[in-house]
Amino acid sequence: MHDTLHHLFMYKAWADDHLLTALAKLGDDSPVTALAVKALSHTYVVDRIFAAHLRREAHLYTSANLDEMPRLKDLSADLRKNDQEYIDYVSTLDGDGLAEPIDFRFTDGAAGRMSREEMLMHVVTHGTGHRGQVSAVMLLNSVAPAKDGFTTYLHEVEGSTLRSCQAKGSRWRSGSSGRSPRC
Repeated sequence: MHDTLHHLFMYKAWADDHLLTALAKLGDDSPVTALAVKALSHTYVVDRIFAAHLRREAHLYTSANLDEMPRLKDLSADLRKNDQEYIDYVSTLDGDGLAEPIDFRFTDGAAGRMSREEMLMHVVTHGTGHRGQVSAVMLLNSVAPAKDGFTTYLHEVEGSTLRSCQAKGSRWRSGSSGRSPRC
């Protein structure tokens, strides 16, 4: 599961980057951007809440939504940094660390208990859902959404590495331990 999670967090970073790049082309005044910032800032807050839970630390969020929306530029920088932190974090875990249960409180005060693996899977799937919402808003406003599917990621990122390795006559290896695929 460790390699799968690493793969998924590499994909999350790639997909977030593609979506943020597409939104930047629309500009801050676009109604699509405004709606996207609401959805993506929520994703960012949830990511940070679970990052604190994973470290068994307190966080200052009382809600999974911000009262004031950030500018796209600032949110983009925060999301990209957040994605890299998760990639780095996942690369440090072993099977025992992933299975470890963690008790925490949801923002509404309810008690929660999840394994690290469950928390990480939540972060990945939660982000995917909200990227899908943003893509739907883009389509409804006649704006081409980012091409951020998992198979596109595999083709672009890992496919280009595979082709490069083949051209060098080297053997391709899937990325692990915080690294991208390589020869």
